[in-house]
This record gives sequence, C-alpha cells and structure tokens, in this order.
Amino acid sequence: MGNIWTTDQMPNQEGKRVVITGASSGIGYETARAFAAKGAEVVFAIRNLEKGEEVARKLKKEYPGAVLKLMKLDLSNLASVRNFAHEYQQTFDSLTLLINNAGVMTPPYQKTKDGFELQFGSNHLGHFALTGLLLPTMSNIQSSRVVTLSSTAINGAKINFENLDGSKGYNRVKFYGQSKLANLLFAQELNVRLKASGSKTISLGSHPGRANTNLFSLGSDKTGPLMKLVKILLGTQSAEMGALPTLYAATYPKLTGSEYIGPDGEGGIKGYPKIDTSVMKKYDPQITKQLWDVSESLTGISYLS
Repeated sequence: MGNIWTTDQMPNQEGKRVVITGASSGIGYETARAFAAKGAEVVFAIRNLEKGEEVARKLKKEYPGAVLKLMKLDLSNLASVRNFAHEYQQTFDSLTLLINNAGVMTPPYQKTKDGFELQFGSNHLGHFALTGLLLPTMSNIQSSRVVTLSSTAINGAKINFENLDGSKGYNRVKFYGQSKLANLLFAQELNVRLKASGSKTISLGSHPGRANTNLFSLGSDKTGPLMKLVKILLGTQSAEMGALPTLYAATYPKLTGSEYIGPDGEGGIKGYPKIDTSVMKKYDPQITKQLWDVSESLTGISYLS
C-alpha cells in the first residue's frame, strides 16, 4: 500500500449505522469513537450497560453531535444474542456495518450458559449467531460489511473438533487461538456464501496486532505485574492504533470482501493497516465447512447455506 492509512483517511460515515460488540473498552471503544467522529450512528452491543453509559457520556463530550445507542448483549448466552437481534430489528430497519469485536482471552476453564467452552462460545459461536440473525437487516444495503476480529494467536492454532467444549482437557492459550482461528475462517466462509447468494454485503477479517488493552488482563480489569512485564517485553501498540485495521476493513472503499487486514510491522505486531495475504494458507475449505456445520448445529441458527 505504501502510504500510511489513519482515521484522517476514513470516509465520512453519515447515514451509516454500525453495531460494535464490546464497544465500551479497548479496541471496541476506539472503533466506536472513530465512527462517532465521522458521523455514523453507533450501536454499542455490550454486556455492562452502566459502563456503557459512562463511556457514552465521555464520547458525547468529545463529539456533541454523536448518535449513540446502548444495547445489552452477552455473547456467552444465545438467549441474549437472540434478544439483542430481536430488539435491534424492532428498533431499526437497517444495518450498514457489523463489527464482531468483543472477545474473552485466556480465562480459566469455564462454560457458557449453553454449555460451550467460554472462549469458543463467546468469541466464535456468539458472533456466528449474532451475524446470522442480523444479516437480513443488511441485505439490501449498499456497501454493507461484516468485519470479524481475529488475532496473531492464530499462528499455530487449529480447530480440535473432538474437544470443542474442553471436556477432554483445556489449555487456555490453545483454546484462545482456536477461537480466533474460528473467527478468521468464519469471516472467509461468510464472504464466500454471501457472494454465492448474490448479496451486496461483504465479509472481511482484521486483527489489531498486539494492542495494549484490557484483554491482556485475563478477564479482570486489573493488569497483573506479570502481564505488565509481558507487554513491555513484547512491545504493544495503543488501542487507538489497534483499531485501525478494523476501521480500514470496515470503510476502505476498494476492498471487495474476504481480505484480512492487520498492522504492517514485522510479524503483524504493530503498525498501520495493510492487507495480510499470509493467512490464506490457513484457509482449508474442508475444515471451514465442518466448522460452519458444527456452528449451525450448536447455535441452532442456519443461514446462507
């Protein structure tokens, strides 16, 4: 790409409506902030509405004209996902952009309300269900896009279909990598299916590199001394920089679907957004189809078959 892309190059977003999961902190918040600055209507799909209200007040101070809506969504609970989609469709008639951003990273072994391993259940299955339920509101919208966040943790990751729920052993880092690989494969396969169905909507993937967010805090709001040291040693970038690949994927006019956007620095750890083609070798159509089928049967939501 050669030139540095920042939010200065982001097109005006007036008249567009964007749903961002996990928009009240970290990369999700910086993504919401950039959209608010460019005039989009921003729907915060978040678990904690109180925290959301605090954050929305802050944004309103910065951008008095911002149009923000807070809606409750717990991705680890399929009933909550269905409620959110139902409420959304009662409130709005269309959606331009869906940003599947929220994530849990390396928690101790836990299961969701529906009996899924927490990371696979929230990071992948929750977003799979949400996207399926919201797609009808996007179908005729020009330049509508779904952007799903993955991670550098996909390096060396694989999907273990024999142990998706972690009942045969659980390694929090491996399971995080698995959930983020599922995000990447989902983004790719969704685009294939959207194309085949003749939809105007496109699907893309992005990853923030190593961004300094509270994801690093293993599910609590406080970062321990060990993780602080890890951050310093690994070198992380700000959440604002970490949001750029997502914003680029969501708004750069020349993208056509299925691109994966990450930072342009060495190893994709930090830098400005660029298309990362190296991940294409992780795309195995057979595994991806199996993942899609399993996801449909686990969530009970089928679409674009």
